[in-house]
Amino acid sequence: MLMLWLALAALPLPASGFSFEDVIDKARALADESYQAPTPIPAFLRELTYEQYQGIRFKSENSLWIKSDARFQVMLMSPGLYFKHPVVLHEVDAEGVRPITYNKTDYSYTNEELAKRIPADLGHGGFKLTYPLQGPDSRNQFLVFAGASYFRAVGRDNSFGLSARGVAVNTGLPSGEQFPSFTEFWLVRPDAKSETMTVYALLDGRSLTGAYRFDVRTGDNTVMDVQSRLFIRSDIEKLGIAPLTSMFFYGGNTARPRGEWRPRVHDSGGLLVHNGVSGEWLWRPLLNPKSLKLDYFQTESVQGFGLMQRQTNFEDFQDYGANYHRRPSAWVKPKGDWGKGRVVLVQLPTNNETNDNIVAFWTPDEPVREGQSLSFDYSLKVGGPSVSGGDRARAERTFVGDGNRVGGGTVEGAYRVIVDFAGGPLKDLSADAPVTSAVTAGGDAEVIEHFVEFLSPVNRWRLSILAKPAEGQPLALRAFLKNEEEAVSETWSYDIPADNDILGEAR
Repeated sequence: MLMLWLALAALPLPASGFSFEDVIDKARALADESYQAPTPIPAFLRELTYEQYQGIRFKSENSLWIKSDARFQVMLMSPGLYFKHPVVLHEVDAEGVRPITYNKTDYSYTNEELAKRIPADLGHGGFKLTYPLQGPDSRNQFLVFAGASYFRAVGRDNSFGLSARGVAVNTGLPSGEQFPSFTEFWLVRPDAKSETMTVYALLDGRSLTGAYRFDVRTGDNTVMDVQSRLFIRSDIEKLGIAPLTSMFFYGGNTARPRGEWRPRVHDSGGLLVHNGVSGEWLWRPLLNPKSLKLDYFQTESVQGFGLMQRQTNFEDFQDYGANYHRRPSAWVKPKGDWGKGRVVLVQLPTNNETNDNIVAFWTPDEPVREGQSLSFDYSLKVGGPSVSGGDRARAERTFVGDGNRVGGGTVEGAYRVIVDFAGGPLKDLSADAPVTSAVTAGGDAEVIEHFVEFLSPVNRWRLSILAKPAEGQPLALRAFLKNEEEAVSETWSYDIPADNDILGEAR
């Protein structure tokens, strides 16, 4: 009996019974109350410039578990600039749950006058997780929770780029988007050898509340197993599950803005969708449209979707400051059957690279009504472009040009479209393999020609398409490669808006 007692005593103690159910209960009760927007921070902090906010720096020696041997450490963040209201932070361990108090001396300030004005009870703006990714003595930031329901992650070799969110509400609708916020977090202290850390979060918004559990592990990629429970306060026209937000200014498939010398500028190059019923892997290169553009991809039992950065060489961007070639890809993989729904791609116009203008999420076909309780569990993997696990040849590059000039063709009003495929079943084929293309156009558009050739210098297969849209209409194309009669590539899907700069003038 004594040996049994000693063995039990050596096990970690439960945190006073605290669990995900406590967060769920809190979210459920909150949904029965009228919405109260978070109290904003003082105006002078909301109006800081980016440089001024960067001058408020958390001292790493004050990290939450710095005196322990835990691989995971927590750096705190000040409110300010984009982070316009404080959040409540708790630490959870074997001794119970206790608040993580704010202390302005945990920070250094490059502007002493600004430091004097910061209230002693300002509160936390968010937090960053660190882990020894680059060696046992390193503390590398790999996950940040800050701003509404946003969070950002990277893998071992990435720079920060795209963001994820807890939820999206009415994104892209004329009624205006709502931005629910994570208002409270519980950080579960891991032991020294743990490779997983758990974070709980409470979400509050005008039309819904939510409880979230994130089980986080990192390495070459960062993987988060996410459990979400949503409680609907009022009808929602378009509910976005597992939203991803990114930036696309221009790429190889678009005209380069006047004066720009870099070949591409984007955090993500395309949307990838894996449909559960058909098994199709669909690739949609991104655009910077002249006006709001919404695309819907119907799915039944969706198997995954994500925003991907497939150009990973410095030469693709030539920007040593922004390091766009190191920006991560992100892949959402549902757990269980989410049912019928659509992956939505929202693309907004932007005239620079500082605005996130791309959003992708899954939305259910069934209406979302007041009083409903919804559950969506999924994994989110962030890292290199292989995070999707797809086994088809990938559409690596898309180029679009005039179909009525040397190298393009001799058809006025047509477009020459080039798509390079590589990897998957194409990888080991000989140059004379019978690879052909299947190409279709939507509406009254005409596919004039298409053919495939092997590019031996780069070991890629190039699909060349000459197509012409109907007068004043966009050009919608779909294509994939076949080896004899077997599909060997993703389905490349592309939409050239009628109003574009590719032919030298708006059409």
